[in-house]
Amino acid sequence: MTDTPKRKLVIVGGGTAGWITAAAFVRLLGRSLDITLVESEAIGTVGVGEATIPQIIRLNAILGLDEMEFVRETKGTFKLGIEFVDWGRKGTSYLHTFGDAGLSLAGAAFHHYWRRAAASGHTSDLWHYSLHRLAADHARFGKLDRVGNTAMTGLAYAYHFDAGLYAAYLRRYAEGQGVVRHEGIVQHVTRDGENGDITAITLDKGTRVEGDFFIDCTGFRAMLLGEELGVGYEDWSRWLPCDRALAVPSERLPTLVPYTRATAKQAGWQWRIPLQHRTGNGHVYSSGFISDQDAADTLLAGLDTKAVGDPRPLRFTTGRRDAFWAHNCAAIGLSSGFLEPLESTSIHLIQSHVNRLIQLFPAQGDGAAERAEYNRRCAAEFEQIRDFLILHYKQTARDDSAFWNYCRTMAVPDSLAHKQALFASSGRIGRDIDDLFREASWVQVMLGQGVTPQAHDPMADALSDAQLGEFLGHVRTLIERAVSGLPTHEDFIARHCAAS
Repeated sequence: MTDTPKRKLVIVGGGTAGWITAAAFVRLLGRSLDITLVESEAIGTVGVGEATIPQIIRLNAILGLDEMEFVRETKGTFKLGIEFVDWGRKGTSYLHTFGDAGLSLAGAAFHHYWRRAAASGHTSDLWHYSLHRLAADHARFGKLDRVGNTAMTGLAYAYHFDAGLYAAYLRRYAEGQGVVRHEGIVQHVTRDGENGDITAITLDKGTRVEGDFFIDCTGFRAMLLGEELGVGYEDWSRWLPCDRALAVPSERLPTLVPYTRATAKQAGWQWRIPLQHRTGNGHVYSSGFISDQDAADTLLAGLDTKAVGDPRPLRFTTGRRDAFWAHNCAAIGLSSGFLEPLESTSIHLIQSHVNRLIQLFPAQGDGAAERAEYNRRCAAEFEQIRDFLILHYKQTARDDSAFWNYCRTMAVPDSLAHKQALFASSGRIGRDIDDLFREASWVQVMLGQGVTPQAHDPMADALSDAQLGEFLGHVRTLIERAVSGLPTHEDFIARHCAAS
């Protein structure tokens, strides 16, 4: 019995997308593939995706990374959610956390019990019963799987980190596992004259790299999938009109808070991401409603610490490729599409697509069936995340600028309109089974943006008024006790993963 010859996988482009792809493929399919990554130091990377969601923990676990080493090497911090300031209306804020508020009971989600109490005059908002909100308010963090001996889950978290350091960290990992890196700029793409598949790329110094399968990680340019294979792009800017961003680092925050902040502005929004050594900041905006200079002035005026450097511009069109895999080439990262980083989904989409591609990687033949399934599932995921982002813009009472008037009155996809109507009626969520965002996420953003359900789930009427009051008080007591036992976020990092 002879070993099957290894197939040749070529990844074009580095950065976060390229090195996540290389690390995952060599870890899971390294015995059957020879993996080459081509990148050029002369070509910069976007590198603004410094905030993540909890799914990245699974990726790191698959790779076998030590969590505290990873945080230390990337100068990272921990993240319990995203605080949205001035979105529903100016002067308001809420935290979209990674956990549930309260505790579900007798088949009904906690927010239905809270809604029943609110209808009777109870004045505390849903986040009064959020473990994550209370921990964020006190800048506390720790490993907490469960609250005491109750059924209440503990702290769900993700990370903030320096994307450039993360890419470098994964590069060391991937090269240590056998991935071969070539330095150079692609000058020519060779294709099969009969079936149109890519067979090789030639670099600027004449190096020819042959492959059986190619992964396009060339960013917005989409050199292989877009330029060479001619796969078109579906523009979603009518729903998500922001088309530019400015990014600038600033000095470290005096207190390392365990959450990202997204503050709505006149024609977009501004992010703040706390790292151990600096703060990441950026202004995402619509060039149709504000000039580049005014956008830069808005960004710098909104910083909480002194800027370190000048704002760096980025232009984009929100949307996705008509196909994510064509011929023998799949696009990962920005080459596959772009959804603004409002809910920190950029790195998730990289790892999600990589995981899906590994699951469906063709063992033989042209992979037509696997390709169709991959494209179907990637398209559905993009559209689900798209709708969640649109919700933040559409569901607002703001009328203080032309930008917000446009967002508030624009037509939205039917899939989102249905969710809005259902929640407004009864507090229920019409969530798709494979939706990235949990029911708790939809609930928090709906309520945070100002949607108050007209009714609650009748199952929440099983308690008497006295029992309901006792239940709510008990939940609050549990989370207060749990948070009081947590170290500060800063102390946790100092003890376990402080960067040198």
